[in-house]
Amino acid sequence: MAFKKWIERCQKYLVGNHPWLPGGIAAVLSMGMWQLGAWQSLEQSGYSALFRFRPQLDWDDHVAVIAIDEASLDAYGQFPWSRDRYVQLLQALQKNPPAAIGFDILFVDPSSADSRLAEAISDSGNVTLAIAWNEEGLLLQPLPILDEAAAQIGHIYHQPDKDGISRQATVFVESVPFLGLATLKLARERTAADWLPQASQIPEPRADGDVQNLWINWPGNTEGVATYSFVDVVEGRVDPNALANKLVLVGTTATGLDPLSTPLNQTPPTGGVYIHAALIDNLINQRQLIRLPFSGTLLLLLVIGPASSWLLFRLDPRGRIVIALLLPVAWFAIAVAAFSLVYWWLPVAAPIGTVLLAGVGVQLREQYEKQQLMSLFSKYVAPETAELIWKRKAEIFENGELEPQELTATVLFSDIRGFTTISEKLPPRELLGWLNLYLDTMSRCIMQHGGVIDKYIGDAIMAVFGVPFAQTDEKDKPRHALQAIAASIAMHEKLQQLNQRFKVENKPLIEIGVGIHTGVVVAGSLGGAQRLNYSVVGDTVNVAARLETMNKEVNVQRPYNILVSGTTLDYVSDNYLGQEVGTIQLKGKETTTRVYSIVGEHSPKQLLKLDQKSG
Repeated sequence: MAFKKWIERCQKYLVGNHPWLPGGIAAVLSMGMWQLGAWQSLEQSGYSALFRFRPQLDWDDHVAVIAIDEASLDAYGQFPWSRDRYVQLLQALQKNPPAAIGFDILFVDPSSADSRLAEAISDSGNVTLAIAWNEEGLLLQPLPILDEAAAQIGHIYHQPDKDGISRQATVFVESVPFLGLATLKLARERTAADWLPQASQIPEPRADGDVQNLWINWPGNTEGVATYSFVDVVEGRVDPNALANKLVLVGTTATGLDPLSTPLNQTPPTGGVYIHAALIDNLINQRQLIRLPFSGTLLLLLVIGPASSWLLFRLDPRGRIVIALLLPVAWFAIAVAAFSLVYWWLPVAAPIGTVLLAGVGVQLREQYEKQQLMSLFSKYVAPETAELIWKRKAEIFENGELEPQELTATVLFSDIRGFTTISEKLPPRELLGWLNLYLDTMSRCIMQHGGVIDKYIGDAIMAVFGVPFAQTDEKDKPRHALQAIAASIAMHEKLQQLNQRFKVENKPLIEIGVGIHTGVVVAGSLGGAQRLNYSVVGDTVNVAARLETMNKEVNVQRPYNILVSGTTLDYVSDNYLGQEVGTIQLKGKETTTRVYSIVGEHSPKQLLKLDQKSG
């Protein structure tokens, strides 16, 4: 029983007036996907897209690369080279020394030129050498003679993402700084240049020695970095002042030697040395990327989901389509602005996905609500009325059922004269087919004129006009009474056609009586927990039922067996003619009700017919 109540409560929340709920569910789903890493590949694509849509930055001109490029290989032969080449490079740089020099090259195997290279490194006093780890995790470090001569050591390990793009720099591994960071720290130790970052702005290793990563903000295509060919520098074809007091990185850029893909250098890739240039650029200009923390991302999704569904819930389908297209574009624009102005990397795919999931949730919920509401009304009203009910569902739909409301409506009762006698003469199966054909024909007349079929009581039909919405405009109040009269006249006309068919089929002919009264009713869902029915109750229903019965007591000749109250006739007197046939006094009422028979439409032709009958 407790489980059943819980299910019922969930259903009420699902179909109740909670516009935030689909988005809340979408947000929880999206948060789970984030924790499981389901958004990761899309977020990586979003990272690359942000670089393409933001304005390109200028690379810091204090960073330069000496490239072992195709021209250098043509001049000096296949790589790796003799270490005398690096001696020549360091000697060439001594004329106007850089602030620091970082070699993105491993010197792990001994050679005959090691002592000469060690001497050149020691004389320079500003060289950082590289260490790395092989696939088995073994340390690859410079030869001891070179290690001792170097001013600083930095690692060159970095791990691209699964799509091959390098987005992070591992700034420390076991307290060993990244080569670019080590070169920057060395420059700060050796010079007091005002363009260098403050010591507090340079990362330091954690006390636990754990791996630290920094998100790279690639300023632009690496073609924008000041890059000089190795052979040109050695042979004096580069202005000595071009590298003076710069942070110089030496590494391979020739195709296939050390490829590295960035968001802006994918086809073809660039050289691995440029990731060190990017890190140095970011630290000098304090523009490394700041990614929203895990908790901040979850909070963002938790806000975006409900807010999206709350907004979408209040719009029509066309408005939802427009907003569903605009919201992702707006969020991407926000992400690009944050990325460009303050270097925040906001998630792109997860928020946009959450918006779309919220939109789907709103649509599914609305479809579910519509099915529930239509299942209640589709067999009682015309499709146009059902659609109107759906559009104005907020006025009547609350917590999964129709909210009771008091309103003025017109109630119509009709039944077959002498049905009991007819039912005794026809076999049950034949009687049921005959009766259903009649009820279907009459119901169509009612529904086509905006009426709601309240119920079938044997051969009797109870219909209501003016529900489920109260008429607030004075000029609209007579409309439901006019609709009821028009429907009852249409019923008589259709019945004539139906009787012609019954005559051919040798089936009983039908004569009906109709009673119509306009007044205050209470409309809403009636019934128990297992079954509900939309209906109206009140004294107006009793009066209409009594008028229908009174048709048997009226003996005057009339075109239609339609009796209406004086109240109803007052509403329709400009459109229909009524002839008074008597009064009734209902039980418990002190006043009498005037009763009129509908003669026809209010037109000169009809007035002439009425005068002739009176004469």
